[in-house]
Amino acid sequence: MQALRVVPAIHYFDTFKEFNDEFKLGKGDLLVTNQWMYDPYVKPLGIDMPVIFQEKYGKGEPSDEMMDAMKKDMDQYEYDRIIAFGGGTIVDICKVLALDIPTKALDLYTGDVAPKRMKELIVVPTTCGTGSEVTNVAIAELKALHTKKGIAVEETYAHTAVLIPESLQGLPDYVFATSSVDALIHAIESYLSPKASPFTEMYSLKAIQMIMDGYKAIVAAGGNTAENRKPFLKDFLLASNYAGIAFGNAGCAAVHALSYSIGAAFHVPHGEANFQFFTEVFKMYMRKDPNGKIAKANQIFADALGCGLDVVYEELDKFLGKFLDKKPLKEYGMTEAQIDEFTKSTVDNQQRLLGNNYVFLTDDEIKEIFANLY
Repeated sequence: MQALRVVPAIHYFDTFKEFNDEFKLGKGDLLVTNQWMYDPYVKPLGIDMPVIFQEKYGKGEPSDEMMDAMKKDMDQYEYDRIIAFGGGTIVDICKVLALDIPTKALDLYTGDVAPKRMKELIVVPTTCGTGSEVTNVAIAELKALHTKKGIAVEETYAHTAVLIPESLQGLPDYVFATSSVDALIHAIESYLSPKASPFTEMYSLKAIQMIMDGYKAIVAAGGNTAENRKPFLKDFLLASNYAGIAFGNAGCAAVHALSYSIGAAFHVPHGEANFQFFTEVFKMYMRKDPNGKIAKANQIFADALGCGLDVVYEELDKFLGKFLDKKPLKEYGMTEAQIDEFTKSTVDNQQRLLGNNYVFLTDDEIKEIFANLY
């Protein structure tokens, strides 16, 4: 069994300027970013290269329509390298846009077109959540199919991942919360995965420790503000990367699989959607096999929170609630009839993730999770 594989070369710099000095960005490169990241970090350097601003093509998480529109504009430039300087939306988009797209991006997700790498991809993440810089997973909302789906093939790995803590300084409080909670769930889901190895467990456990320690320090300092987070940005960026390495090898599971339903239907940001399902999925796991590896996972959180195992999920929800709100799914607009609809959609479209579950979940058990959260 393969125990660990990290495909992109990983580089670390304190500032974007140091990154530019070594990688010598310019002609032959195309930068995909956001205006609010470009202005403080790239514009002052006077780099001569074309720039595509992702927000021009829509808000929120990536969609196949967004990719198609961006591809049309990118085709007017000559370039060999794509520099993806942004959060999960930009990174996932660029993983696909580095491929050959003869017609529509949708065709890659449906399997109608085989992936073929065309451009070199350098990923510089600006959030501390997705870990996408080291994985081959590219998630998109497929508008015509009314679902979210991932593609994960050899061709969607970045060539290079570049970590720059400076780029996290301008994160809004909410984006920091959703991205870091996503990283925490990456770490614990990959820890429980049947595909976990001693190597992936090492990355998972370190990520959990760094994130929980960082959260506790931020809470102790007065709460989730840019000033309170500043001393821990490097830790959160590294923890996100470690979690990415872990789930890139061992996979994520039911928490992610179920969350895509409300993400696609109601445009709930990914980390927030994951948080809604996190402990409810784990309660179902506990009901089915309380004495397996999940007992170790529960102990990790109980130790971090200083609570008993009998209240660990309640205390975890309460603690993470200092960063994000947990609310009934109907508050997002979900109807009771969609319990069945979302169950079917999850089972039909998310087997890539459900195959990594700690224990097998039946259709009825998945339905019960949706119903409990409704």
